[in-house]
Amino acid sequence: MEIKKSPKADLQNKRGLLLEIGLVAALGLVILAFAYSPAEKKIEKLDMNYGPIEEEITEITRQDQKPPKMPEKVQVKALADILQVVTNDTKISTDVDFVDFDEDTDIIQEVAVEEEEIEDDTPFMSAAVEVLPTFQGGDLNTFRNWVQKSVNYPPIAQENGIQGVVVLMFVIERDGRLTNIEVLKTPDRSLSEEATRVLKTSPKWTPGKQRNRPVRVKYTLPVQFRLAN
Repeated sequence: MEIKKSPKADLQNKRGLLLEIGLVAALGLVILAFAYSPAEKKIEKLDMNYGPIEEEITEITRQDQKPPKMPEKVQVKALADILQVVTNDTKISTDVDFVDFDEDTDIIQEVAVEEEEIEDDTPFMSAAVEVLPTFQGGDLNTFRNWVQKSVNYPPIAQENGIQGVVVLMFVIERDGRLTNIEVLKTPDRSLSEEATRVLKTSPKWTPGKQRNRPVRVKYTLPVQFRLAN
């Protein structure tokens, strides 16, 4: 069934009229916007006769300061006035009359001071010293025989069948004491401890000499430990 619209309800016929009404309304609003002007504001005139308020300024008083003292004049003599310059060939004699000295004046005499020689504390090797140390009138072999007779074979080394040579190094001091014992080689600790113990009980030596002065001398000594068959 076809629906029929009323000609009064159809807006397509009134489209042109509505467009013209819209344009007229928009133009009227633009004209009103340009015609509108804000109210003018009045600016009051400033009173040009107004002047700043004068304030009383109090002066700051200062105590009178004394002028600085001028430095005293120092007389500076020229070097030429103090020193007398002479040529190289001029002989100068200085005669001192002891009458000018008082009886209480001490006269210092020059004393010749002998320079002490600083001794080197480094021990000499036995091959480099002029006079070797001696032990009970003998040499190093005499001391070695004394050590071999004095050592006791450690029981622990005997039980374990340990034997060999212990090499020791020591120093004969200027007063004949034996010091600075070091173990260079050992097959067992028990053997080196026994050899070191004997060396610590050594009697004093006759010290070695270098330029007729006692010096420290370093020695190396082998001590043998051997089990009897």
